[in-house]
Amino acid sequence: MGPSRPFIRVALAPAAAILLLAACAGAFDEPVAHAASPGWPPTWQDPPEPAQTDWSVPHFDAPSARHCRRAPSTREVPGGGRQGAGGRADAERRAEAAGPTRDSAALAKSSAAAEVAPAAPSADSAEREAASSSWPQPMPPARRPRPAQETVTAGMVDDNADFGAYLAFRQRRAGLAVRERDVGERYLLEVADAAGRPVHDAEVAVQRAGQAEPVAWARTDTGGRVWLHPRAFLAPSAGRDDRALGIAVRKGSQQARAVLVRGQAASVQVRLDRASPVQRPRLDLVFLVDATGSMADEIAKLKSSMREMSRQIAQLPGQPDICYGLVAYRDRGDAFLTRTHDFTDDLGAFQQVLARLQAGGGGDKPEALNEALHEVVHGLAWRTEAARLVVLVADAGPHLDYGGPQYDVDMQAALAKGIKLFAVGTSGLEPEGEYIYRQIAQYTAGRFVFLTYKDAADPGSGPGTQTLHDVRNYSVQTLDRLIVRLVGEELARLAPA
Repeated sequence: MGPSRPFIRVALAPAAAILLLAACAGAFDEPVAHAASPGWPPTWQDPPEPAQTDWSVPHFDAPSARHCRRAPSTREVPGGGRQGAGGRADAERRAEAAGPTRDSAALAKSSAAAEVAPAAPSADSAEREAASSSWPQPMPPARRPRPAQETVTAGMVDDNADFGAYLAFRQRRAGLAVRERDVGERYLLEVADAAGRPVHDAEVAVQRAGQAEPVAWARTDTGGRVWLHPRAFLAPSAGRDDRALGIAVRKGSQQARAVLVRGQAASVQVRLDRASPVQRPRLDLVFLVDATGSMADEIAKLKSSMREMSRQIAQLPGQPDICYGLVAYRDRGDAFLTRTHDFTDDLGAFQQVLARLQAGGGGDKPEALNEALHEVVHGLAWRTEAARLVVLVADAGPHLDYGGPQYDVDMQAALAKGIKLFAVGTSGLEPEGEYIYRQIAQYTAGRFVFLTYKDAADPGSGPGTQTLHDVRNYSVQTLDRLIVRLVGEELARLAPA
């Protein structure tokens, strides 16, 4: 955003904030009444779970874990696949019982061999699928296996930094089978302390005039920022004037109020009245991995590069306190739907968990990404005061025909929890998948990352600079370095001066 951009700056002085709120909106009586209440914000505590979950409404809960000093704990949601001798689940149990191997390439190869023949689509069926679509398909007709130690290159786009290009991309892709959320109207909220430093992990509630219950929640990132998209979360209300929205900010015992007058300013700045203590950076890092049969190459590469990536991240400024988590997913009819390994600070144990992950199952193109994202947001023990990052590595979009949790709802819940998602699109990602990955990354202020090749149409051609994705103006580097770079950029704002 340029320096000439208009903004609203609000200091914490409670009386002044309340007067501004009343003067500007004229009807925010309920939020003001709750400003000094010990229970502020009024609905932050989780409400009782309804008898039947309403998947259309985001579920907002706060990070609450204090540490991750534990061995990895595992839970699994079965996919309903065959469990008998020769079935996929049985083959996977035999492979895992053998324990982790030191050769990730051999592990991936044995995993693929353990799968029964119908588990993955044939080259002929892939060709028919591509031919049936009027949209150019990035998936090649056949996929040659790559050497496990081969360099993997990737590009990256920041759709919030080049927002005009992102909106143009969405316009070009209008009509795809996705769950649309209107992000065309957006505002930047920036929260700073009394010393002018960004305030990380401040709770943000957005309220309508005269309505105590917030309509949206967010948490500031390590730069003290959060993007707000009113048309994405405001349900139409007959006769209601939503031009002015109340914004409440809380960090510990400090509270602030501001008013966002839509269309009048591009950003809102809030300053708290005390300086924030400088602490050792905390990082909660989750790998969200599509573990279906087509992902054997990518899983093998993740296994082989995890130790070096972890070493580089641990040496970033401030020597961050790191927790690692893993959520793997497949699809209905497979050995499992989701398999969750909750946070641990034991890198060796985490690597053993990762080494046992096998690629298998699948069959159709969409996978259980909706269920997996819901598990990431709500099922993991996210810590307080941590940078919360998710690296999605996958080659397909979610099933939108299953019911249950939906990605557009849980990306709002992720923003409420301060979770950023970096979506890595691997070979074969279809246009719908690219659109959805970029939706989630943009809304949570993450990035869209994509693998690149010497020949964009042939992932077996080796590393290079080409891609079939609808992106412009990107640079290329190895995927390992790119992930470390993105993590480093987030943590740099938290490192002690």
